[in-house]
Amino acid sequence: MRSITRTTAVAATALGVGTLLALAVPVAAQAHVNVTPSSTAAGSYSVLEFASGHGCDASPTTSYAVEIPESILSVTPTLKPGWQVEKVMVELDEPLEGAHGDVVAERVGQVVYTASTPQPDGYRETFQIQVLLPEDAAGERLEFPVLQSCVEGENDWSEPSGADGDEPERPAPAIEVTESTGDAHGHDDAEASSDEHPEAHEAEQTAASQAPVDVVGRVLGITGLAVGAAGLTVAIAARRGKKA
Repeated sequence: MRSITRTTAVAATALGVGTLLALAVPVAAQAHVNVTPSSTAAGSYSVLEFASGHGCDASPTTSYAVEIPESILSVTPTLKPGWQVEKVMVELDEPLEGAHGDVVAERVGQVVYTASTPQPDGYRETFQIQVLLPEDAAGERLEFPVLQSCVEGENDWSEPSGADGDEPERPAPAIEVTESTGDAHGHDDAEASSDEHPEAHEAEQTAASQAPVDVVGRVLGITGLAVGAAGLTVAIAARRGKKA
């Protein structure tokens, strides 16, 4: 009887550990500000969707300030109900040619989304910013540091990834720019973009449903469930063997 009890206890412990792994890992993996681009091709317009579902140690979020890389000159934030949006301009050291041949003397250095009502911890919010990816940025990693301000405290998501690929504690949202598709820059006008580039328009429309997939979290979660299931199987087998 003691043997069965001991085996059952071990199995229950394994099941509990497995369940915790399955639940805790994905939660930890989601504790970031993520970015999902509708396009990563150099020279293309891309709608960057930023998403977050947590506050600052459970404190509600009041604003997100997104830093824009210096190489990006065209920035168009999307208006969002319940949030005020501001473009913080930065003067260029010297004027540059813009996307449409015009002369650009300043750029958007930061986009700030401020909540009319603070975003509660545990509730996901998204916001979108359209940018023109640089033509010569293929193969580069573009980072968009985000300062998340809360009712109490703040989270500074600005740490770059390590040289060995390890993720820091507070990583900056980033995208990897791919080779140009040879297509035109695209269009600022949404209707023209829809007519001439339906695949790009569809990607923009579905950006909100394309949250980044955390492969490591899923693998560890599945492993945790498997460990728990194995422990339960051992307990059942031991009980049946004892009865026989």
